[in-house]
Amino acid sequence: MAKRPNLLLFMTDHQRGDTVLPAHPCQTPNVDRLAREGVSFTEAYCPAPHCCPSRATFFTGLYPSRHGVWNNICNAQALSAGPREGVRLFSQELRAAGYRLAFDGKWHVSIEQRPADYGWEELIVTSAKGDHHGVDWEQWRRFREPKETGERAPGQVRRPGWGDYRLYRTLPDDAPAGHDERVVARAVEALPALAQGGEPWCLYVGLVGPHDPYNVPRRYVEQYRLEEVPLPPSFADDLADKPRVVQRLRRQYWSQLSEREVRDAIRHFWAYCTYLDALFGEVLQALDATGQAEDTLVLYVADHGDYLGDHGLFLKGIPCYRGAYHVPCVMRWPNGIAHPGRQVEALVSLADLAPTFVELGGATIPQRPTGRSLAPFLRGEQPADWPDEIHTQCNGVELYYTQRSVRTREWHYVYNGFDDDELYHLAEDPHELRNLVGDPCYDGVKREMVRRLWRFACREEDTAMNPYATVALCPWGPGDALGEVTE
Repeated sequence: MAKRPNLLLFMTDHQRGDTVLPAHPCQTPNVDRLAREGVSFTEAYCPAPHCCPSRATFFTGLYPSRHGVWNNICNAQALSAGPREGVRLFSQELRAAGYRLAFDGKWHVSIEQRPADYGWEELIVTSAKGDHHGVDWEQWRRFREPKETGERAPGQVRRPGWGDYRLYRTLPDDAPAGHDERVVARAVEALPALAQGGEPWCLYVGLVGPHDPYNVPRRYVEQYRLEEVPLPPSFADDLADKPRVVQRLRRQYWSQLSEREVRDAIRHFWAYCTYLDALFGEVLQALDATGQAEDTLVLYVADHGDYLGDHGLFLKGIPCYRGAYHVPCVMRWPNGIAHPGRQVEALVSLADLAPTFVELGGATIPQRPTGRSLAPFLRGEQPADWPDEIHTQCNGVELYYTQRSVRTREWHYVYNGFDDDELYHLAEDPHELRNLVGDPCYDGVKREMVRRLWRFACREEDTAMNPYATVALCPWGPGDALGEVTE
């Protein structure tokens, strides 16, 4: 392995993993270049379907059950204010190992500690202490629901008493610079000084796109022809065998959209990703100008995805489908990646990234991580004992649900503590259209998947179990997977 690399970490918010795959119609030329010159992890997943727990996993290498961040930390419904006391971030280990660290953009990991408390120099920091996401009662009292006038605007969803919601919008090309433009400009400005410092460095660039609403400059929207945007393969799912909350989400919100609006929303999302790719290109160009691109590991990644019309849904949340969990993960390091241009299909997680950074930086992690270093894959190796499963942990957002899932290449099992469970045979049903959980022919599969779920829960100190009759709803309890065999 080459000498310790610099690290340029570029994280988007809400971006589906399929948008950077070669066969996808979304146009991302700069990420495509990164993939040609590096390694694409095509089966990368986040641990939870929203920002804070997934970002905390990215920075710690731990799953929510161990870092303690379960939902949005910036509102009154937060289950925690940040990582548990004693949990360390990879930045602390790199700082101790001699790295210079610069943080630029969205934080959303703690409202009590800032990036500076974990070893970073702060450039721009958003979604931190003092930010509030939501509406309080005084604001509701001042709120007056406007009367409905005329037809809905494109992408508009009626929400009486909540305020109507607009899923997408085309912006003028001369719209004022927003969060992401400012963050990228600051990163471009900071790179020369980082490169001249003499020590290895790590620059984190955190954007807020393509998070909904998908509001995008016209020149990017017009790169996609509406009539060429297909509906997702699962769009026509009637959801009859899905949990009731999934049915309600579609019925109450997204059924208001016509098929044309669904296609237009998808088009705007793709355009948003293309826009972010252009911003990413500016950062790559600035890196090239430093002369240190060969010695820098560049990562393009997202915190979570978006359903984007899958099963007729948008955004992310409790429906446990691939679109919300599958994320981009592309790396380039010219002096450290063997056989560039490869695609790695191993099941990997955001929890694997912190161990990777720490190993490459010549440091150690005092806490046992959930994930494992991806360094062997960078060397062109395939670890024989690499996990063959991906787990998710969700306790809801502002509405609380207990949900855990386990995914292998062939099967996906979802334990919904609030409704019926789900089982999908991914090898035959990759779009998760047919829920097999009620078919006794698959009881053996279900039991083995539940055992996998409990073994992971034990290893990761998850407390989502209790033997009391009103909450012990998983069809097999932890003892079936962990207890001693008795006659």
